[in-house]
Amino acid sequence: MITTIIGLGLIGGSLGMDLKERGFTQRVIGVDKNPKHIEDALELGLVDEAMELKEAVEVADLVILAIPVNYIIKLLPTVLDCIKESAVVTDMGSTKEGMVKAVENHPNRRQYVASHPMAGTEYSGPKAAIRGMFDGKVAILCNANDSSSEAKHTVGFMYSRLKMKVIEMDAADHDIHAAYVSHVSHISSFILANTVLEKEKSKADIFNMAGGGFASTVRLAKSSPEMWSQIFEQNADNIMEVINTYVKNLLLWRWHIEQGEFDELAKMMESANAIRKILD
Repeated sequence: MITTIIGLGLIGGSLGMDLKERGFTQRVIGVDKNPKHIEDALELGLVDEAMELKEAVEVADLVILAIPVNYIIKLLPTVLDCIKESAVVTDMGSTKEGMVKAVENHPNRRQYVASHPMAGTEYSGPKAAIRGMFDGKVAILCNANDSSSEAKHTVGFMYSRLKMKVIEMDAADHDIHAAYVSHVSHISSFILANTVLEKEKSKADIFNMAGGGFASTVRLAKSSPEMWSQIFEQNADNIMEVINTYVKNLLLWRWHIEQGEFDELAKMMESANAIRKILD
């Protein structure tokens, strides 16, 4: 199998590394608009060679789009235009409804599988690629009935080689759930970082007190602004719903502190402890 990966950052680079090492594919072709990313990916052995987009797509048995979501939506129809008859296309985007709508009437729609591997870090670029990053994580296939059984099998097999658990979901439902379990976490982290940096202007010693709790909470604020601004754009309606709920709870928290109702605050924290049942 020949696999073409478009976008050689954290996700694309980690894919190239694991799919080749685990025998899923014999040849990995890389495509990236950034010449330094191509240079680094070749040097690190994440891809076997680099090509221009059209040539790389035409020779591939599997094409993976691992670029920011706005670019996926723009490029996906062109990729489907160029693929050979037996080829399969998938994407790694963190939103899904925009992708499926962009190609819902494309003649090669059934060769495309909308997917989202729930894995990553706050770092970006090919040098951030991690061996085994996907192991034990969840991969979501969206609107899988719109894909051919062959395409679905290929993408499912790819994720099995990455040691991921595969589940299926409607694209619209995916975007709602992603807003709650992923996107709002990044929003909170970005806002906390801005809040602390604003205070740090007058109190530089604040960072001397920053322990592990702060570091883990604000870690996501190091994520790529280009990637995440596009995710927020594509999932704006769902994210607004999440923000409204988040702000309502934040205002209630503030109210209990203002009123000295710390027993009520403790009840809110006890209620939040229920998250252990999900995460532990």
